[in-house]
Amino acid sequence: MSSDRTVVKTRRAVAALTLFTGMLAWGTASATDTLIEAPNVVAISPRLVTSGQPGAAALAGLAAQGFGAVIYLAPPTVPDAIAGEAQIVRRQGLEFVNIPIGFGNPTEADFQSFVAAMQRLSGRKVLVHCQVNMRASSMTFLYRAIVLHESPELAYESVARVWSPEGPWKRLLVSQLRKAGIQFEPY
Repeated sequence: MSSDRTVVKTRRAVAALTLFTGMLAWGTASATDTLIEAPNVVAISPRLVTSGQPGAAALAGLAAQGFGAVIYLAPPTVPDAIAGEAQIVRRQGLEFVNIPIGFGNPTEADFQSFVAAMQRLSGRKVLVHCQVNMRASSMTFLYRAIVLHESPELAYESVARVWSPEGPWKRLLVSQLRKAGIQFEPY
């Protein structure tokens, strides 16, 4: 009988390892990332994760992973938005913040709203997301470099894992960095 239990436990362990390995192959997690089913998941620290749009099931599991808040940086009217995302998040006792940044026109005011939200949520584990982690990675980079005074070279690595900002996004990054006296050139 105990050998049957051992076989079942082994099969479960192999299945879990296979699932995790598959997630690594698809880029939804790495050995240090929080396991969220979403595009372009980047674990910045144990308390800060950025990503693209998680599905409803992934959003419903955030409290179980220790999250205390979600900051959503896309308008809730984008085609791939999850209907009722705020309710899904709040039902778990998490705080939900929406800063609807127009992708073609990010502004300094958007960044200031993000800074205010991040400061208010200090001490909680936060998921910052948008559609594909372009808005989220960029705003989080600015916050880390300007507010937290992290090395911009190091902070920018999480952006470079997702994309290379251009147009209005590169202009916003450069203008905010220069305003803060940081001489880093996003690539």
